[in-house]
Parts: sequence; structure tokens; C-alpha cells
Amino acid sequence: MPTPAPTPTAGLVVVSGMSGSGKSVALKTFEDLGYYCVDNLPAGLLPDFVRAVSHEGTGPTLLAVGIDVRNTHGDLTGIPGWLSEVGKLGLDPRLLFLDSADDVLLRRYADTRRRHPLSHYGLSLGDAIDLERQVLRPLRQMADLVIDTSAMNVHQMRRRIITEFGLGDDSTVSLLFESFAYRNGVPPEADFVFDARCLPNPHWDPVLRPLSGRDRAVAEHLDHEPEVQEFADQVGHFLDTWLPRLRAGNTRSYVTVAFGCTGGRHRSVYLAEAMAERARNQGWEEVAVHHRELD
Repeated sequence: MPTPAPTPTAGLVVVSGMSGSGKSVALKTFEDLGYYCVDNLPAGLLPDFVRAVSHEGTGPTLLAVGIDVRNTHGDLTGIPGWLSEVGKLGLDPRLLFLDSADDVLLRRYADTRRRHPLSHYGLSLGDAIDLERQVLRPLRQMADLVIDTSAMNVHQMRRRIITEFGLGDDSTVSLLFESFAYRNGVPPEADFVFDARCLPNPHWDPVLRPLSGRDRAVAEHLDHEPEVQEFADQVGHFLDTWLPRLRAGNTRSYVTVAFGCTGGRHRSVYLAEAMAERARNQGWEEVAVHHRELD
């Protein structure tokens, strides 16, 4: 008797991309979403793998497989055909490609001191990255989704994957409220940016200086500053008006609202926390906070 095909709700995500771009984080996120995950599977085994794990329709129907430059180059060229074969088995295959700028990859390898998977060819790190980019170029071109993780932290990357591949309502908008220091640049992923440098600065209070906007003493201090409350009320009303319209128009699934101040420690942190709490109280389901200079 032939092996039954997976249910129509089944899906396969092939996770590929540049080494150091976050594939391990991606696969762990898929695992948290309920996917059955395998890393570094030989690409030619994709169809057999799907048949094995969905045997008699009792296995998992959400699969995520890591395939990257560690495969032989010949295997990588056969991926389109194998994905097509997987589709005939009843799964909806998607290819996710993670990328990062070369200078970011160099810095990440320097920070972690890990060896590049192509270093066994006797190449310098820069040359290994160049070769990997050439080998993976066909996969990047055929990818259903390319995510550039150059400016992302782990939390932002997880949230992006959850937004794209989670099982919730497609109309859900994921909100990130972020604080930052202007001296380190504006977050490139920000959709709305508000400048809090015009507000009274707790930095000049020697008692509050060592603390941050997450500490109760700083929050209570700023709660009693009329200019801060006027700023927060006006920004809050702006977001109350326009964020729901983004959701109603189904134009965005991921929105970042950033607040900046001089050091990214007091005013911007306080405002990001306050606006996130306001959003939660209004019923927004996916709300996260990231403090770039603190986290």
C-alpha cells in the first residue's frame, strides 16, 4: 500500500543562508513554533526524509530543515528538483535564505572565534565568505523569503520568523518598541522614530544616573515631569491613530517604533516601556521591547 501524503496543512521550510547569519537561531525558533527540525541534512535526502517522518500520516506535518554550504555543491544544484518532489508528496515547501553584510559576518566570526565551514580549504575568512556567497547565490535567487540579519539582534530575528511562519492570524501586526542612543545611530529597521533628547534628562541626577528607564525610581521621576508626559501623550495619540490603520489595511505584519535619546539609557527606555504597556492595554497581542544599549 502506498504511503499516504501529509495533510494539506503540512509544510516544509528549508533554512539556508550565509554562515554566521543566524541559521541556528532560526531553526531553534522553528522548533519553538512546533516544527520538527533537522540541521545539515544532505539535500538529496529531502524527499526520503519527508516520506520517513510522515509515515502513515502519523508524523509531524510542520518540518524545518537546515541546508547550507556544508552540503556538497552538487547537492545544492539539485534542490529545485527535490523541492518539487516534496511538493508532490503533499507538503508546501518554502525556502528561507538568511543573509548578512560581509563586514557583519567578519565581525561575528571575530567575536565568536568560530571556524568558517570552508576554512578547511586553507582560505582566509574573507575569501571563505566570498566563496560561500558564490556557491549559495542560486539558492538566494530562488528563495521565497530573504531576511537580512545584519542589523538584527536575536530577539528581532526570532520575532520576524514568528511573524512570517507562525500559525496565528495573518492579520496580526507584531510591534517592537525599541530604545537607542543617537550617538550610535538610528536603528535602520525603525518604521517610526521619536527624538526624546528635548526632554529633561535623569542623567544629571547623581542618584538616577546609574539606573535606567526600567527602574522604578527613574520611571517615577519621569512620571512627574510635565514635558515628558505631554510628549508621551502626543506620541501615544499618534500611534493610537495610525497603528490600527496599518493593521486594518493589512499592509504590514512587523512594525518597529523607536525612541532615541543621548545615551539610550533613561528617557528613550522609559518611553519604549510606556508605549509598549499602552499597546498591550489596548489589546495588541504581539508586543515586544528591546533596549539596544542595555540588552
